[in-house]
Amino acid sequence: MALFEQMRANVGKLLRGIDRYNPENLATLERYVETQAKENAYDLEANLAVLKLYQFNPAFFQTGVTAQILLKALTNLPHTDFTLCKCMIDQAHGAPPLSLFYPKFSLDLPKTQQEERPIRQILYLGELLETCHFQSFWQALDENMELLEGITGFEDSVRKCEGGPGEDLGGSERVWGDPGGFQGSLGESQLRVWMSKYGWTEPEPGRILISNQEENIKPKNIVEKIDFDSGLGVLGG
Repeated sequence: MALFEQMRANVGKLLRGIDRYNPENLATLERYVETQAKENAYDLEANLAVLKLYQFNPAFFQTGVTAQILLKALTNLPHTDFTLCKCMIDQAHGAPPLSLFYPKFSLDLPKTQQEERPIRQILYLGELLETCHFQSFWQALDENMELLEGITGFEDSVRKCEGGPGEDLGGSERVWGDPGGFQGSLGESQLRVWMSKYGWTEPEPGRILISNQEENIKPKNIVEKIDFDSGLGVLGG
C-alpha cells in the first residue's frame, strides 16, 4: 500500500484547491483509482471527484475507471458510497432503472452499449446487495468474474460488510439460513476461519449466527448548549 499512501498526499492537495475540477488532473486521479483497486485501498472523496469531472467533461469518460470506482464503493456497504457514485453517472453511460432489465446482452450490441455493459452489470450487482439478495449476488458475480480483473480483495471486502452478508430477520439476530448460498465460493474450512475471526456461531447445523443486534446497540449522548442571552428570553417569558 506504499504507492497508495504516496499518491494520497498529492491527491489530497489537488482536491483542496481550485484544481479539484481541472480536467488536466484526470490522468493522475484515474491512476489513483487503479492504485486503490490493486492495493485494496479506498478514497471516496477522490473517486467522487473523478465522477464529477466526467460529468463536466463527458468526452473524457472512462468506462473502466468508473467500473472500478463502483466496485470499490460496493465494498463499503452498508454506507451510502455506492448510491452517491451511482447518482453521478449519467444515464447515457448505463444508469437507467435496473428493475427493467437483467444485464446480459448479446454480442451483436451496438458498440456504445457494449462499452456500457460493465457499468450496467455492476449496478445490477449493487442492486442485489442493497436489497439483500445475497445468493443471487454471488451467482451473478460468478457469471461475471471478468469485472473483478485488477480489483484486489473484492469478495472478502463484501463478506466483511456488516460482519458478512446475512438476512435481517427483524428481531435480535442476523443469520445465514443457508451458509453455502450466502457466502459465495467460500469453502467449509474458510467459513470456519471467518467464524473464528468474527465471532460467528453455529447454533444448529446449517444456521450461522452472525450477530446479536441487542449486543450492538450503542448509547448516544445528546448535548444541547444554550447560551446566556437565549436563556434570558425564556426566563423573561
